[in-house]
Amino acid sequence: VQLVESGGGLVQPGGSLRLSCAASGFTFSRYAMSWYRQAPGKERELVASMSNIDGTTNYADSVKGRFTISRDNAKNTVYLQMNSLKPEDTAVYQCRGTYFTMTYWGRGTQVTVSS
Repeated sequence: VQLVESGGGLVQPGGSLRLSCAASGFTFSRYAMSWYRQAPGKERELVASMSNIDGTTNYADSVKGRFTISRDNAKNTVYLQMNSLKPEDTAVYQCRGTYFTMTYWGRGTQVTVSS
């Protein structure tokens, strides 16, 4: 089982990034997928989630209107489109897959927003 994030990097405030999380080793379409982030010295927080059943999405208040989660079950991949990035979005972003009691995490990708 693997979840591998990519797409992180250094971006200026106001810029955009698209994160990807490629899944393997499990039936991706059955899993609800989420993005979390953890900034230095802070608790890990849920950024966005997407249901495997009806595509319902949820977002942290801090990213509503700026971030969009999506998934492509044919490619076993979940995405996080991040627009209008702010310095406070700087963190390690991890994806997570959940199905009943099964939970898988990726290792994360660093996003740094700085001028």
